[in-house]
Amino acid sequence: MQTIGLLLYQALYIYSFFIIGYILMSWFPNARESSLGQFVGRIVEPYLEPFRKFVPPLGMIDLSPIVAIIVLRLASGGVRALFGI
Repeated sequence: MQTIGLLLYQALYIYSFFIIGYILMSWFPNARESSLGQFVGRIVEPYLEPFRKFVPPLGMIDLSPIVAIIVLRLASGGVRALFGI
């Protein structure tokens, strides 16, 4: 059972890096239009969409990915506590 928890924890940890990579791609022109950018977008956008409905942007800055990462980190902490990792 601990192995399942460890795999779930690592998956959440890796997914948070996908979100960070997606954020960094917005700083470079045409990075999100590349094949890698589109792949990461297909993975990350369904998770970010609910946060964008609740967290309004501050001018040109979208804070929803930060909130999404915080929620992921809280979930990973819950997984660690639940499975005793």
